[in-house]
Amino acid sequence: MPVRVFAVLALAQAGLIVAQADLLARAIAGLDAGPLPWLALAVAGRAALAWGSGALARRSTVKAKAELRRGLLARSYDQRSGGGFVTLATKGLDALDPYLSGYLPQMMTAALVPPIVILRLGFADWSSALIIVVTLPLVPIFGALVGLHTRDATRTQWERMNRLGGHFRDVLAGLSTLRAFGRTEHQSGVVRTMAHDHRRATMSALRVAFLSALVLELVCSLSVALVAVPVGLRLLGGGLGLQVALVVLLLTPEAYLPLRALGTRFHAGAEGLAAAEQIFGILDADRSAAAVSGPAAPPARPAEIRLEDVTVRFPGADRPALDGVSLTVRAGERIAVIGPSGAGKSTLLHLLLGFVRPDSGRVLVDGADLASFDLAEWRRRLAWVPQAPHLFAASVTDNIRLGDPSADPELVRRAARAAHAEEFVQALPEGYDTPLGERGAGLSAGQRQRVALARAYLSDAPIVLLDEPTARLDLASEAAVTEAAIELLEGRTAILVAHRPALLAAADRVVRLRDGRLEDVPREAAV
Repeated sequence: MPVRVFAVLALAQAGLIVAQADLLARAIAGLDAGPLPWLALAVAGRAALAWGSGALARRSTVKAKAELRRGLLARSYDQRSGGGFVTLATKGLDALDPYLSGYLPQMMTAALVPPIVILRLGFADWSSALIIVVTLPLVPIFGALVGLHTRDATRTQWERMNRLGGHFRDVLAGLSTLRAFGRTEHQSGVVRTMAHDHRRATMSALRVAFLSALVLELVCSLSVALVAVPVGLRLLGGGLGLQVALVVLLLTPEAYLPLRALGTRFHAGAEGLAAAEQIFGILDADRSAAAVSGPAAPPARPAEIRLEDVTVRFPGADRPALDGVSLTVRAGERIAVIGPSGAGKSTLLHLLLGFVRPDSGRVLVDGADLASFDLAEWRRRLAWVPQAPHLFAASVTDNIRLGDPSADPELVRRAARAAHAEEFVQALPEGYDTPLGERGAGLSAGQRQRVALARAYLSDAPIVLLDEPTARLDLASEAAVTEAAIELLEGRTAILVAHRPALLAAADRVVRLRDGRLEDVPREAAV
């Protein structure tokens, strides 16, 4: 926000307020039309300043929101794929409008206008100015007392909104699966309950906001009355001139008005403030992680990976996702991780990808702590193939080239051949230039996996992470993906989450995760 510009505008507005009151009082007391043109200019000036201040505030708000949105969207796809994040990046950023364009500029007005008005009143009638000086602090005091309740109520309302928006987005993403398993009615009930909770929280926040408006209006009205009644009595008694009395009566409400408007705009922007706390918490966490990341360069060769008593806990979970896990993967070794759903297998891979940080313990790569690496450089040394790889609405070549944006067409074709994808790619209408739909629409699950493996081949990364690449594939697709995966693992340090015997056979060692804890498994027992 351009603070200095808003300060200049507030000072100019205060000067025009004083000038307007003086000109109007002179015109009425003296029955003189001479000041009226100047009065019209003062009123027009106030209107122009108000318009300019609002336009500048809106422009600054758009710029600030754009910067925050870029900061949020700069996070990795895994971090920003949740429904709660979508709500924060849309509804949350939009909720900042009243706070950034209303409350923050009004703070400058509330800080500069009342002192100038009181100063002018001091020259006109010191006793009235003294009453305003005594009563004016009551407005922020009562506003702060009610504002504490408003903050808590609005924070609760935003949390309910965030949960509702996030859950609704996730339900929509998995709607086909829910319909297949007949769980749509259950999720409808869950969304209905969340919507009811959000509605109650919203009404509670509105009740507090209306209470705040009542308190502020009452305090300001009584304060103005404390000035107006003595002024009227002194005017009737002849102790005060008409022009002076008019100046006092015209300026007194102007002394309280900026603080009343500040309280109103605070409540209007309270939801944005709650969202801002969450947004800045995310960005500060990212900056802290970046500050921790030192100049250490990740290895450019197959490296040894060692986990030392690593524990990972997620908020609200009954037990750790990983509980004191210790594991050593030698350079060039291929480790297969098995275990039931929810045992922590994907968490282990996300830990190595830097998406998750351990609550205790360390992850060492060739003896260096992973926390000391530049995560962007570290991820360039990794080839990751998840269960459901994301393909974009672009050509097959562009999707494969994500592994190495500078690769020429021959390298792309070589990677596709290595991933056993060239045959079906050439059968597409435009071959490698065939555009795909979002999430790889137009390809089967096995074909999408092979495109992802080709992408991993092209990156030529020394460390490979595979998260059940053959899950949900038919036998023919499984055989093709397994053969391609085995070739990809050759000569690389690899951790693969797998259950199918064919892929387990490619591992040098098999370990099992159960309830977040690790145990070795004989190969014969695993296969």
